[in-house]
Amino acid sequence: MQNSEALALSAALLAAAGELTRRINDGVVARGFEGRPSYGFAFARLAPDGATVSEIGAHLGVTKQAASQLVDELVRKGYVERRPHPVDARARLIVLTEHGWECTRAAEEAAAEAVRAWADVLGEGEVRVLYDRLARIAPYGPIRPVW
Repeated sequence: MQNSEALALSAALLAAAGELTRRINDGVVARGFEGRPSYGFAFARLAPDGATVSEIGAHLGVTKQAASQLVDELVRKGYVERRPHPVDARARLIVLTEHGWECTRAAEEAAAEAVRAWADVLGEGEVRVLYDRLARIAPYGPIRPVW
């Protein structure tokens, strides 16, 4: 593959990821939830069992202070709550509230709509092949922004 082709492929993958993120966020907002894409990336780490602020920061690739600010915002909006950590008395476990789970389900619906739009263009079989190929390249995530 020539450098120019590799660059074009890189740009196409980044554009697709950006468009997918935008469509999911727009779908969440259209379903009545207030949010930013960073909320969804944090929710991906919180589901299903919660996480500490430090773990959220590591997942998002931000400082503990930045993660703490995001958690404060999510608490104010009713998406998460702080609970005592079951093992570490010094730590607090951040978990999704019912409102946070509802927002997560809205994001799942919006993601499904976005992928169905790809199937309208490529066909369902091609979308399955795309998934298989991407899963071979990046099988386990993490699902996080690249700041």
